[in-house]
Amino acid sequence: MGTMRRLPPLRALEVFEAVCRFGGVARAGEELGVSPGAVSQQLRILEDHLGQALFNRDGRRLELTEPARAYFELVFEGFERLRDAHKVLDRNRDFEGLAISALPSLLLKWLAPRVYAWQQTRPYIDLRLESTHREGVLSDGSVDFRLTYGHGADLHRHTAELFTDSVVPVASPALAVAATPAQIAALPLIHIDWRPDHANGPAWADWFARAGVAYVEEAPPRGYSLSSVALDAAIAGQGVALGQRSFVAQDLRAGRLVALSDLALTMPAPYLVAWSETTMRKPGARDFLDWLIAEAAPFRTAA
Repeated sequence: MGTMRRLPPLRALEVFEAVCRFGGVARAGEELGVSPGAVSQQLRILEDHLGQALFNRDGRRLELTEPARAYFELVFEGFERLRDAHKVLDRNRDFEGLAISALPSLLLKWLAPRVYAWQQTRPYIDLRLESTHREGVLSDGSVDFRLTYGHGADLHRHTAELFTDSVVPVASPALAVAATPAQIAALPLIHIDWRPDHANGPAWADWFARAGVAYVEEAPPRGYSLSSVALDAAIAGQGVALGQRSFVAQDLRAGRLVALSDLALTMPAPYLVAWSETTMRKPGARDFLDWLIAEAAPFRTAA
């Protein structure tokens, strides 16, 4: 029997996870309270420990290698579990603001880019944003609002629908040569491995069937368990992804992604917001809910 491989230093893993999550060395350093040089040093320590490069480096630009993308997803899940464990110990600490929990990709790609503007006009209200797949966070009193999808709302008594999204093929401008479904089929396709509770999410087979184009799935397909990571891979030029319109709106406006077709598939379930029995007693809670529903309005007719 082989011996178990020694785990990398926890600090190096923490820095790696932050760099991937925030999309760069400088942002990760700000989050962790260290210099960019210290971040780069920890990345080198991790790569030396693993015996392989995790990034393709082009000057100051870092791009995850394909094996490193899969590695990040697992490391992200591990740190998410650690963050949840910390919250169990910390849930009774006095916090006067609003705690918002959301599915990871929904938080990273939709809520986080928008909520800053809301908070800028209400500096007297503290916000705490938490990303997790774990439902039931409202019942333990540590969260005021939960943004979730489909059956995730079944656990909650007070809910409001945000929007039902749709997906379209998106890719980096470098791959914008495809103009027809048949041409898209010839490009590298990025798959999203939906979680068991989201198993009926739209897949490439569904999109090509709607387009009337024969499609045989590659084996094994290139897939990611987080929509946000799949979209980052598309931005990096790794292939074409079925991007949720709410998630890719800013990337399309910024030119980081282009839509290769207007043919859209509607998501089988809506995104929703839920809140606890006591949430509306907190300052700013009703205002935040009204703002959230208004922000979601443009995407209700996206399909």
